[in-house]
Order: sequence, then structure tokens, then C-alpha cells
Amino acid sequence: MTNEYKVGANMDYDVIVIGGGPSGLMAAIAAGEKGAKVLLIDKGDKLGRKLAISGGGRCNVTNRLPIEEIIKHLPGNGKFLYSAFSIFSNEDIIKFFEKLGIELKEEDHGRMFPVSNKAQSVVDALLIQLEKLHVRIFKNSPVAKVIYENGHVSAVLLKDGQQLSTNSVVIAVGGKSVPHTGSTGDGYAWAEQAGHTITELFPTEVPVTSSEPFIKNKSLQGLSLRDIELSVLNPKGKPIISHRMDMIFTHFGLSGPAVLRCSQFVVKAMKKWKLTEVTMSLDSLPDKKEEEVFQEIIKHIKNEPKKSIKNTLKGLVPERYLLFLLEFNGIDLSEQGGTISNEKIRSFSKSCKQFPIKVNGTLPLEKAFVTGGGVSVKEIEPQTMGSKLMNGLYFCGEILDVHGYTGGYNITSALVTGRLAGTNAALSAKMKA
Repeated sequence: MTNEYKVGANMDYDVIVIGGGPSGLMAAIAAGEKGAKVLLIDKGDKLGRKLAISGGGRCNVTNRLPIEEIIKHLPGNGKFLYSAFSIFSNEDIIKFFEKLGIELKEEDHGRMFPVSNKAQSVVDALLIQLEKLHVRIFKNSPVAKVIYENGHVSAVLLKDGQQLSTNSVVIAVGGKSVPHTGSTGDGYAWAEQAGHTITELFPTEVPVTSSEPFIKNKSLQGLSLRDIELSVLNPKGKPIISHRMDMIFTHFGLSGPAVLRCSQFVVKAMKKWKLTEVTMSLDSLPDKKEEEVFQEIIKHIKNEPKKSIKNTLKGLVPERYLLFLLEFNGIDLSEQGGTISNEKIRSFSKSCKQFPIKVNGTLPLEKAFVTGGGVSVKEIEPQTMGSKLMNGLYFCGEILDVHGYTGGYNITSALVTGRLAGTNAALSAKMKA
């Protein structure tokens, strides 16, 4: 980048954006488009690291579902974004990228990807735009603190001792998940110094752990189940949430899309009812009712009573899972169907529909895709992303207490909040100047 150089102390900026992830890049561009003199600071040596690995390296830039649906897919305070979406929506994100020369295509569940299938092309387009707008960039420049004076942002102090004065600061440093991209929770202290509340942090979109015997002895390790329905149950056995997607058994518990989506509800249930274990229920045949499954099996057995039960049921569920469920219900695999009691067939049918799995938590926050919790949205202006407690201070992206499922929802939230934070940081800086 040609515009990357350090200057002496006390250089003045209208807006300083801290953090070069999706929301920070968008904030710096938005501020630059308003004609502000902008500095983007990142502690790493590469901007857009989270963008570059998102969507499996293809970069799921947003989601095209209606706003109502997107908000439903942001179970962590998604409603806070209603005003933001009315100002800059997911459709605006699509137009924004197309204007930068990034053609997008729609895939399943509304997910939008670059036609190139390369996340780096998205990052490069953003960097070219920053250059066009003459945004200064400091890389490898960790920030020590944000300096506040008389209820207003006044400067940013770098760890190398440089102090940079500014009228507005946008904090876009992410949460604590995926720390190798630079999200190590630095921003929470700067927010607290301005008087902000940080709600309790917890991992979301994270694999869950279990000490069930079949997990411990790895009998299902590596087995993927497609299009199943997974639920998290409350202590009375009623589902709190259900997700129909794929999942996988691992050496420590469960993973895969359905599990990731359920994970935050496991964390919340354990906390709410002070539990050491929560039961999840696995429905491997979500299109059939339990009675239907039972009657179908009985019918097959009647047709070929001498056939081994293992062969009679072949293809009902993946073979490894079938053998596991038969064993779990005390049914000998080679036993002839006609000799098995209806009671055992009924209990097997129930296992196909609601197999209980006790889980005892999740992998740590560092292993999560998304951080739950953050700067309390009650203290943020929903139309501007400005702090209600400190003039000239703005927040965007994952540092906010807003989180969603994977599938382009978190990145949509990051880009929308980044756009608003950058625009309004520039406007407020101009007014002060």
C-alpha cells in the first residue's frame, strides 16, 4: 500500500478507526467517503484477516434474506439493528461491493459470495478503495489506550508512545473469538474507561463437549449426519431451540452447523438453571413421526420376518448410526426381525426420533467462531453507533453485544454497523472541527 507510513507525534485526524477487520475497513471507507481525514490502525501485519478466512476462504459477504429473517438469525440483540438496516441494509452491502467491482452470487439460504470464490478479492477491493480515499494506514501498531478529555474523545496512544489526536474514534477490534486474526479483546478496556458496560462474554457458534460413554470410547467419532434436527432441552425436557442442518460426532463431543447454532443455548441453559449438563435431542428422521417410523419397520419385518434386522433396516439412517442405535436398544444385529419384540422396535423408533445426548459445555471462547456479549447496546445510539456516554466515540462489529449464526449474518452486522459508525464519526468530527 502506498499510503502506509508513520508520521511524527501529534498528527491530527478527523477520524481514527482501530481494527482492520470487516467493520473497521467499512468504517474507514465510510468516513473517507464523507471527506474526513482518516487513519486506520491495526496491530497486525495484514488487514482483513477475518474476511480472508470467512466462508471457508470464499468470503460470505452478506445474506440476501429479508431483514426480518436476518434479525431472526441474530439471536444476540439482532433487534437493535432495525434502525441500522433502515439506513444501510444487506441489499446496500451488495450494491456497495458491486460498485467496487466485486460481482456476487447467491447460494443456499441466501448466502452471498464473490463470483471469484476468493475472499482475497474482496479484501483487495476494500484496500484499493481505502487508497483511493487517501485513508492512512498504520499496520503493526498496537494501541495502548484511547484518551478521553472532558467527556470527549481526544487522542489515541500507541504502544510505541506515539500520541495521535483526533475528533472521533471508531473501535472495531472484534471480540475474543478467532484470536489468531487479532481479536483478543483489547477494546473492552477502552470501552470501560469511557464508562461502558461489557456484558458477560461467552462462546457462540462453537462445538459442544460431552462425556457420554459413546463419545469417550469414540464409537461414533467422525460420523456425519445430514439434515437432522437437533434440539436443546430445558430441565423439563421441552425444546428451547431446534435447528435442522448437518452435524458431526467428534472425539470431544459434537460439531457441525446444527451444533454450532445450538451452542449458545447450551451455554445459556447451563447458566440459567445452574446445570452441569444439558440434554440435547437428536432427531435423525425429521420428516417422519415416531409412530410412522414404528409402523414402517413393523411392515418391513412382516414382509421378511427371517431377514436379519440389520439388513431389514438398511438405509433408514447411515449404517454406523443404525448399528449404534440397534446396540443401544439391546437388539442383536444378526437377530431375525420376526423374533424381536414390539417393545424393542418401539424403543428403537423412539431413538431414531429423539436420541438424548448429555452435553457438559462447549470448547473455549478462543475456539468459537463468534463472541457472545460485549459493549452493551443500551449505551449505543442505534442510528449512529455512537456512544451515549462519550462524545466522538463509536463502536462497530463484534465488540458490540450483537451476535448471530454463521451464514453471513455476523459479517452483515459488522458491515452495517461499520458503515454507520464511520459515516457518523466523520460527520461529528466535521462539526467539531
